Amino acid sequence: MPFEIVRNDIVNMQVDAIVNTANPEPVVGSGVDTGIHKKAGQELLTARQKIGRIGVGEAVITPGFGLDARHVIHTVGPVWKDGRHGEEELLASCYRKSLALAKAHGCESVAFPLISTGNYGFPKALALQIAVREISAFLLENEMLVSLVVFGKEAFVLSEKLFQSVSSYIDENYIRSKTIDEYGAESVNEARLKARRTKESRLVYKSAAPLQPLEECAGPSVGAAAPMDSDDWKRLLKNLDAGFSETLLQLIDRTGKKDSEIYKKANVDRKLFSKIRNNMDYKPSKMTALAFAFALELDIDETRDFIGRAGFALSHSSKFDVIVEYFLVNKNYNVFELNEVLFAFDQPLLGA
Repeated sequence: MPFEIVRNDIVNMQVDAIVNTANPEPVVGSGVDTGIHKKAGQELLTARQKIGRIGVGEAVITPGFGLDARHVIHTVGPVWKDGRHGEEELLASCYRKSLALAKAHGCESVAFPLISTGNYGFPKALALQIAVREISAFLLENEMLVSLVVFGKEAFVLSEKLFQSVSSYIDENYIRSKTIDEYGAESVNEARLKARRTKESRLVYKSAAPLQPLEECAGPSVGAAAPMDSDDWKRLLKNLDAGFSETLLQLIDRTGKKDSEIYKKANVDRKLFSKIRNNMDYKPSKMTALAFAFALELDIDETRDFIGRAGFALSHSSKFDVIVEYFLVNKNYNVFELNEVLFAFDQPLLGA
């Protein structure tokens, strides 16, 4: 997938470039800087000394020498003071300028640490938000594999508000449905499946709102597409049982957006999308199917119908599904933010 969050030691990442949280002076600093210089060897320090001082928020590039990566991008993150000294913008600049350097040097993959969260004291939750925001913005316009590498779980922190909100939703839905199942009563999943089957018998496609109940499509509304004639209705009704690939392409066409806008928003790379487009029988993973549902901004019922065409469903007996449902219910269609939460709860990420 274009953006991934992984647990690893960044010095062991096999990518085109790794990003080093460098000291502004040409010396070996602590933390990530120490580990990178140790593996790269003396040549890296020599190259760094030739560059000299680096300003906060700036980035420079050197060869990787003894590292698995071809390049090292050195960026100087801000020291956290109180949040009123431009710390957020300086940190954002580290990501933007590092990504620009990687692109300028033809890198197809780059790995970042969570910059400034060590000895520089930048709040981890805020640093994570900035990292994901800048990386996702870059990937919406560019093709590259970007990894955010965290060494240990303690280095990765969601905002307290988001963590508590998701945790509460899991408690209210995941645990409750498990208790109902244990007592042998009709599960929440079974009840919802019955409701879904009833609703699916009336679903049709509509421009800019892919799956809508028939009665809701009876007349025009504000922002709706022009009424369809009888031939259009017959064609759409005929395609109700279309498979995943065919349905996806129809829905993309109805958004009026380019293919690249949708697959990038879904955190899916161009090669995989090409396979889907060229194979009407393509069977995606559940993570890929859901990623496209988010990119298309389908609501929860539309999402169930859409992923059902690939043979998947959402269940309250799965913590992964409950977290996905939380984002759908709250109409937050940012796959990159969803992946932050999924990673924090030890779940697989959306995308390819």
